[in-house]
Amino acid sequence: MKLTDVIRRFERNLKKPLPGREGQILMAPEPLDEARFYTKEPKGAKRGAVLILFYPNENGVAIPFIKRPVYRGAHSGQVSFPGGKWEENDKTLETTAVRETHEEIGVDMEKVQVFGQLSRLFIPPSNFVVTPYLGFLEDKPNFQPDPREVKRVIECEFSYLIDKNIRKRKVMNFRDDLKMDVPYYDIDEEMVWGATAMMLSELMLIWDRL
Repeated sequence: MKLTDVIRRFERNLKKPLPGREGQILMAPEPLDEARFYTKEPKGAKRGAVLILFYPNENGVAIPFIKRPVYRGAHSGQVSFPGGKWEENDKTLETTAVRETHEEIGVDMEKVQVFGQLSRLFIPPSNFVVTPYLGFLEDKPNFQPDPREVKRVIECEFSYLIDKNIRKRKVMNFRDDLKMDVPYYDIDEEMVWGATAMMLSELMLIWDRL
């Protein structure tokens, strides 16, 4: 699998309407929180963006995920795409996605080529509306993770993501005796779930379009 072929296929399939809820809901925790699939932006919600970054490696094409350190916050220790909060100096949310990726894992901003975006998604626990962007690098990057924000970078083969056998489910216990049936991607012995899994699900649905 070559990078040019992967990007070309996504660019072609992105010309059609985005699946949105149809793709996201496939990996949404249950009981389902309909607030995630908003039609009107929630009042007071913060804006953010993440970058799904494709790059060539020895085996074809890969995408980086980051594992967050343990901290006092809604997404402590979770695996996600690089990204973060929109800042006033950011011209657009695309700028936010690329800047945050540079700050978190050291990717050269000037070399990132953004070629599309996915549907926005509301994340109730942190009150963020997040826009996922798609980008690529022509060469494999030398990742330099910021230890304050990134415990480790997980380089995942894109061919691995295509395998539907990595989609699994687990019942998780949360505070206040809340139990949820959580679908997740099993990637490098990590659970990729929640908003990140929902974004990834939409991405893979777009990939599967004929």
